Amino acid sequence: MRNLLILGTTLAMSLGVWSTALAQTPRQPHAGELAAGIRRLGVVGSVLYVAAHPDDENTRFLAWMVGERGLRAGYLSMTRGDGGQNLIGTEQDELLGLIRTQELLAARRVDGAEQLFTRARDFGYSKSADETLRIWGREEVLADVVLAIRRFRPDVIVTRFTTKPPNHGHHTASALLAEEAFAAAADPKRFPEQLGALKPWKADRLLHNVSTWNMPPNSDLSAYLKLDVGGFNPLLGRSWGEISSESRSQHKSQGFGVPAERGPLMEYFTPLSGTRPKADLFEGLDFTWRRWGGTEAVARVVDEATKGFDPRAPHRSIPALLKVHEAISALPEDNPWKAAKLRETEALVAACAGLFLEARAAETTAVPGAQVTLNLMALNRSPAALRLVSATLPGGEVVAVGSELAEHTPFKLSKPVTLAAEAAISTPYWLRQHAAGGLYEVPDRALIGRPEGDPAMAVTFVYEVGGKRFTAVRPVVYVWTDPVRGELYRAFEIAPAVTATLDRDVIMFPNSATQSVSVTLVAGRADAAGKVRLEVPSGWRVEPAEAPFQLAARGEERTVPFRILPPKGTSERGRLRVVVESGGRTESWKVRSVNHEHIPPQTVRQPSEASLVPFALTPKVKRLGYIPGPGDRVAESLAAVGYEVTLLPEERLAGEQLERFEAILVGVRAFNANPRLAVHRERLLKYVEKGGRLIVQYNTNSRVGPLPAFVGPYPLEISRDRVTDETAAMTPITPNDPLLSTPNRLTPADFEGWVQERGLYFASKWDDHYRPVFAMNDPGEESLKGGLLVARHGKGAFVYTGIAFFRQLPSGVPGAYRLLANLLAQ
Repeated sequence: MRNLLILGTTLAMSLGVWSTALAQTPRQPHAGELAAGIRRLGVVGSVLYVAAHPDDENTRFLAWMVGERGLRAGYLSMTRGDGGQNLIGTEQDELLGLIRTQELLAARRVDGAEQLFTRARDFGYSKSADETLRIWGREEVLADVVLAIRRFRPDVIVTRFTTKPPNHGHHTASALLAEEAFAAAADPKRFPEQLGALKPWKADRLLHNVSTWNMPPNSDLSAYLKLDVGGFNPLLGRSWGEISSESRSQHKSQGFGVPAERGPLMEYFTPLSGTRPKADLFEGLDFTWRRWGGTEAVARVVDEATKGFDPRAPHRSIPALLKVHEAISALPEDNPWKAAKLRETEALVAACAGLFLEARAAETTAVPGAQVTLNLMALNRSPAALRLVSATLPGGEVVAVGSELAEHTPFKLSKPVTLAAEAAISTPYWLRQHAAGGLYEVPDRALIGRPEGDPAMAVTFVYEVGGKRFTAVRPVVYVWTDPVRGELYRAFEIAPAVTATLDRDVIMFPNSATQSVSVTLVAGRADAAGKVRLEVPSGWRVEPAEAPFQLAARGEERTVPFRILPPKGTSERGRLRVVVESGGRTESWKVRSVNHEHIPPQTVRQPSEASLVPFALTPKVKRLGYIPGPGDRVAESLAAVGYEVTLLPEERLAGEQLERFEAILVGVRAFNANPRLAVHRERLLKYVEKGGRLIVQYNTNSRVGPLPAFVGPYPLEISRDRVTDETAAMTPITPNDPLLSTPNRLTPADFEGWVQERGLYFASKWDDHYRPVFAMNDPGEESLKGGLLVARHGKGAFVYTGIAFFRQLPSGVPGAYRLLANLLAQ
């Protein structure tokens, strides 16, 4: 199936749709993949699948459409998954969205479909489509869906979710938007600013892919259209179920690894709009060239190329592919498939010749105005007669080559290029500006919907075969060798002369205490010298006022300490900006990196800023143990406000003297992620009996992911109950509960300014030993009391809480710190 990755990659480059997926070890498609690619030249149909998040897509259906039917398939995800949870690291919000974007691209590299987006932000679980569309902005996101349809031009649009609640509001909204966009995309009066190069597009039909996994056993499915997507392809040696399971398992941050599926796999559909098939999903649709007049020659030569393919000598198919290219070139310009099939044919010509083209940079990054050495390589790995005509370098210089590419004789060229002095700093395009509200800011409308932006640099190769000239564009990459993983690729990037990254994005100031922070300076070029300072609001002070620095080599780091002194007694939040003066320029850049083995390295560069949050805090305890769960930063947040926090991973618990801790916290989903924690249940409860305090943050328990064990001293049941309105009233069940006043007296102000949600995975039933503390609810729903439960056990206290401390503390919510301090003091 990865033939479609290789061919689709070349197609994407021709279209100017770039991906750091290209920044990986390149792989030549094998003969079975080439045969499938040639067959696909005769298929001119497309299907767009629409849902809300990464991991919502039906990879079985996508893999089957591309592989079995040869269709162009795309997945339009409304969001990048920013609001979910992270099982593989501590990244949250926009960094999690970056990971999940790359996981989607990894999935598409497996199943062969294409990936599209809107600008909508995943702001967390939503209980209604009305709320979702209000936060996103209905017209703005609808415009993005219409834009995707007009660009992709699908014959069929398929929704994953229904328009009927109850459901995740993002899910329901995706279905509503798809249904509305189905009609709007065909109406020239809707979003006319998109028209020009684009034309209105009317898809033939809108279908819903029925979710059977949540239906009762033995449900009657006879009313639905039925499709078996479980076939096997001997050319690839795999079934579509095996391919789709590998695709779905790329969603590693969500814990969606699944087993391979073999044998029949039934999918069910129901028509929503447009023509209504009665028996077959694609009934009445012609996906061959015959759907347009004057295409008989194209169909004939594609058929000849398909029948004449020799898997032992793919290069012998090049003359037939050149005939296909000639026949398609003769079609009228208004044929909607002409340009795409020309690019597919050109990709197949190169693949059948085993043509390898690459542009490597001698270094991973460079600063604007710097000189970079590029190492170009062209290699013909077949007996085909190929000639390299030229290479156009970044900046426009054309290097005339005029060299025959003899079989297995690489052409190499090293050439220095100079970056523009005003070259844009590399960062994901949707994160270049601070996101506010429900949409990412994307000033360049051409970028809307694309998985990624343009590469920092690219080289255009012109080569000749059979008397025809073709163009191939390659992004500039950096290649290195890891002693364990071998040769690795990443995108070349343009970096600032100096980045200045604070050790945290939110700086808390309990009781107006002076805080020490550090700024890590990293040189993007050699001999970077200057000074760094912190700009703070009036009334705040910084010591020292500025600090000089000298960085001799590119990549050299230096950490500069500062002390920040807030005004006495202030409770007003402020904003800090790190400023670097170097080389006659004043800049402010921070850098954050995301490194996981299953995705390419990711780098985010943004203005170097932080929030300053003064607040009142009375901590009664100080020495804390923290049993980490996946993906939370509670421990480091508590350490930053003065607690002495010791991490207690499972392997350390057995030999640790728990009594030395005044309280122990268990991270989010710790019992889900590590069932071995159950081994330590008795020791932890004994710790509580002797006077300790044990706080367990939320875990999940469901049919799909049951909780194997729980540490609580008395029974309780965890549900999927949650309160998603971060402004929901937190009503004390017992007004004089000591938790509300000791050691911090909580007021309604402590529950203002919370982010994303109040909490999730509340308890639904509990033993009488537990006392609920708060009642809360989303608008129009019943009050929930299982968000925070406290029980006395022996001389100590046990707490289960679904309150989202893992979001509030890193975001600098004072009331969450004060509430947690009271819990720790129980």
